Amino acid sequence: MSPPTATEAAPDTEVAATARTGAGILRRRAHWQAALTLAVLAAAALLALRHWPVIASGADRLTGADPGWLVLGATAATATWACSALAQQGAVPEALPGGRLVAVQFAASAANHLLPAGVGAGAVNLRFLTRCGLPVTRSATALAVKATAGGMARGALIAFLALAVPGLLRLPRASTVLVVAAVLVAAALALLLIGPVRRAAGAVLADVRAVHRLPGRALALWGGSLAFASLHALVVIAVTRSLAVPLPPGRVALAYFVASSAAVLLPTPGGIGGLDAALALALSLSGAPGSAAASVVLGYRLLTVWLPLLPGLLVLGLLVRRRVL
Repeated sequence: MSPPTATEAAPDTEVAATARTGAGILRRRAHWQAALTLAVLAAAALLALRHWPVIASGADRLTGADPGWLVLGATAATATWACSALAQQGAVPEALPGGRLVAVQFAASAANHLLPAGVGAGAVNLRFLTRCGLPVTRSATALAVKATAGGMARGALIAFLALAVPGLLRLPRASTVLVVAAVLVAAALALLLIGPVRRAAGAVLADVRAVHRLPGRALALWGGSLAFASLHALVVIAVTRSLAVPLPPGRVALAYFVASSAAVLLPTPGGIGGLDAALALALSLSGAPGSAAASVVLGYRLLTVWLPLLPGLLVLGLLVRRRVL
């Protein structure tokens, strides 16, 4: 067989060069993301050390919580995995195996607490979708559709509570300098990311249109996303009730929605550190004492992270062993 000509070898060389370039970009992004994650976790650790007496007092208060409300919170936390599975099914037109999909969401929630910025959950779901026969690009877009719906669901719930209960949303005062600085930073980021964001948004929009041609899928996507956020808020409400914290449920829910929306911007594993600080601050601004806010955050984390973590990792290992992932 004669050796390939220069014109035949050129495409292969270009493909290899493109692959090496893409791999280099992914490695650099991973390094920056890991560095930012470590910085956020370090800041959270320093903040925890500085306010350790408040955290210790909150932990002591949690030992006397009403078990009935904690059981309700645990039940709501368990139901979030089914809602996550429903939203993921709604993000793709193809039918996915229901039982395995719920198990994957349970495993993904555990993996999400080990890697930064949803990378763990994203990797688990991406692997599952490709195992179900979806191409990698379509699987990645389906994850983006689900994430976009989740963010929009939180925004819709914030707007609903703000309109349904006038005076519930109290915006903090900000100086003109801070407002102008925030606008300038947002504009700079928009200019830097306009190209990649436009391309990604185009792919996501195409899949959103495909999903909304099927009313059942659209209902699953939006219903699952709204229920997922609402159940997490119910967990926080149940913990506040178990500790007899004198806050209205609507205010607690609003505090959670705002805190979880802000924590999305911090690439920590499972939002640990970022969500904790944001939720404690939101509860304190809503009128909860510092130790009570710390107790609520600890109770929320106990029900949604620490208790399900080991079983979730065991399910993850089982799914890998059975080649579901």
